[in-house]
Amino acid sequence: MLTARQLAKTFDTRGPLAIIDDVSLDVKPGESVAILGPSGCGKSTLLYMLGALEAPSAGTVTINGTDPYALGERAQAAFRGSTIGFVFQDHLLLPQLSALDNVLVPTAVDKRHRPTAAVERGRALLAAVGLEQRVDHRPAELSGGERQRVALARALVREPALLLCDEPTGNLDRAAAENVAGVLLDLHAAQKTILVVVTHSAALAERFPIRFELKDSALQRS
Repeated sequence: MLTARQLAKTFDTRGPLAIIDDVSLDVKPGESVAILGPSGCGKSTLLYMLGALEAPSAGTVTINGTDPYALGERAQAAFRGSTIGFVFQDHLLLPQLSALDNVLVPTAVDKRHRPTAAVERGRALLAAVGLEQRVDHRPAELSGGERQRVALARALVREPALLLCDEPTGNLDRAAAENVAGVLLDLHAAQKTILVVVTHSAALAERFPIRFELKDSALQRS
């Protein structure tokens, strides 16, 4: 369960500037939520607060009963790595690594799985996103949509409870965006994660059963 209560984020830029104000949200395992809004409205800031990347100015976040902001720095990083998967607009793949090795990056310090098990899961995820023939290709040898599907597989390799996506189709053409969106929702349905996506794309948001709009620093159900 992802629970946010009265989240706020204020930056001091020649005076206080409220980016997020009094946002509350509940998302259960298996649910998928899209948060729609134009560029610069604070969507990414909200997502980073939900994902323990950006401490709120006020309010609380709990993920399966744990408040990550109440943890020490090392414990918070460990919690984030084991519990939360991220997909960003820029895929952030390492150019020198193959698709499979990029997927396996989050498992490098994972003590829960033997290397063989991690490799098997990585291969299975690449197959699930339609890239079983691309496991040895480096990012430069992949299309934009393929690179984003590798990033999605990487985000899921440690079986996170929460998957957060920041403009996952923002840099893709229409056909590639539709493909990535379909793969994302199919994997979410199979994995039963908590899924939150922020996007400026109304077409992507329309594919989600639960939709909000971030407007005037607050969430509105749409």
